[in-house]
Amino acid sequence: YVGTSGFSYPGWAPRFYPRGLRDDGLLRHYASRFPAVELNNTYYQQPSAAKVAGWLAATPPAVRFVVKAQRGGTFRLFTGAAEGAGWLTAPLRAFGARLGAVFLRVPGQVSRDDARLDALLAAWPGDLPLVCDFQHPSWHDDEVFDRLRAAGAALCATELPEDDESPTIRLIGGFLYLRLRRLEYAPAELEAWAARLAPFLEAGHDVFVFFRHDETGRATEYAAGLRSAVELGLRRPTRQGR
Repeated sequence: YVGTSGFSYPGWAPRFYPRGLRDDGLLRHYASRFPAVELNNTYYQQPSAAKVAGWLAATPPAVRFVVKAQRGGTFRLFTGAAEGAGWLTAPLRAFGARLGAVFLRVPGQVSRDDARLDALLAAWPGDLPLVCDFQHPSWHDDEVFDRLRAAGAALCATELPEDDESPTIRLIGGFLYLRLRRLEYAPAELEAWAARLAPFLEAGHDVFVFFRHDETGRATEYAAGLRSAVELGLRRPTRQGR
């Protein structure tokens, strides 16, 4: 599942959206090109039932939505896990099988706290896929990864513009989750990412990849380029099959 972080950007016309396309047609056009979207506006406000229904109606059944958890959700989850999990996830039930994952961003000012993480994971509904993005480096430890794995939660890997090296990707929770945030990606770099993802795809694991939004829509071109590189790589015969 490849796409972008957000879709509601009229400035992406005419590079991606047709000129004159109304706001209510943006998602429909986006979903004709990509199989998944990481929703950004849910970070600022919990989605209403009517809003979710509109998103579902505008997209084919195969499209998956990743919901970026409302920013107050992290505080609620870490201060009262059981109550916080219920508050955060109740509106998301409306997505049904179309919910790809819930993306929980744990900001950099929140350092590692195993007890609170255990409480969060214990309270989280087992039928809702969860992916955690830990900003503070203290969380990046094998013991934390084991806790996520035991709970079936995935770990987000993020490539930032300032990174000298590509991030490590780990299969935790049964699927991969990758955010590519650099401002530019050359075709060779997309091909390199496609090669790294290929073994997981060949093994049948779901992989979510989202590119950072920009002002003009270049992110959509990178997403399309990665998808093409992945499809080309998967069509190539293996050495054993030649």
